[in-house]
Amino acid sequence: MSLVRRCAPGLPAWFCGLLFFLPFGWMVLTSLHSEQDAATNPPSVGAAFALDGYREFFGASTGTSPWPPLINSATASVVSTLLVLALALPAAYALSIKPVRKWTDVLFFFLSTKMLPAVAGLLPLYLIAQNTGMLDNIWLLVVLYTSMNLPIAVWMLRSFLAEVPREILEAASIDGAGLPTTLVRIVAPVAAPGIAATALISFIFSWNELLFARVLTGVVAGTAPVFLTGFVTSQGLFLAKVCAAAVCVSLPVLVAGFAAQDKLVQGLSLGAVK
Repeated sequence: MSLVRRCAPGLPAWFCGLLFFLPFGWMVLTSLHSEQDAATNPPSVGAAFALDGYREFFGASTGTSPWPPLINSATASVVSTLLVLALALPAAYALSIKPVRKWTDVLFFFLSTKMLPAVAGLLPLYLIAQNTGMLDNIWLLVVLYTSMNLPIAVWMLRSFLAEVPREILEAASIDGAGLPTTLVRIVAPVAAPGIAATALISFIFSWNELLFARVLTGVVAGTAPVFLTGFVTSQGLFLAKVCAAAVCVSLPVLVAGFAAQDKLVQGLSLGAVK
């Protein structure tokens, strides 16, 4: 009975974890089947494994390479995440450690920028990109992703930086450390879990974004989600091929999440226990 009592609190967590993992696990299993086995109803779980879907993703029959879209997604996501951190960290510092006047109004302004549906700003952004010659340009996506993720990053980093001990900052000020030195050598190491969590969320949002990438890019700057939509054709929905493509496109996000999961948990729980 004592063993049951110790294991009982963890059972709901395991159930929720398996429930969230089930769709991805089913997608991986489907990607390892042939099209004929993947299209059966109900799906054939015990069918023989095949890598035809992955061969199609890497252009075995069409010759279309997935690497340019993947590189475009990596470029837009990584560069925009670095810009978000470079801009959000000083802003969060000003709103938490060295609060500016009417800082609550500033936070509400950042939050209000997320109240407009993305599709409502699509036409103006398209016209601006067209008039400035930025259509089908990966740097346009970098700017858009930076502006989209910046409000969330400021809100997250502010809550993390609010937990930085003031005594450390006062000691740095006495030693003559300026603002850049304080941010880089004192605030950033102390709030590293929160910064890692913010960077991971910004990276995931940028990698998964489809609406702007679908409308504002074409052949040159198309991203991985845009490339993924190309597998849904008028000939039909080929489940094994679509699932294989979805698995490959999801891998960078999964790898980043597993690599930074300890920092993510620390960052999201920072300040929860006093």
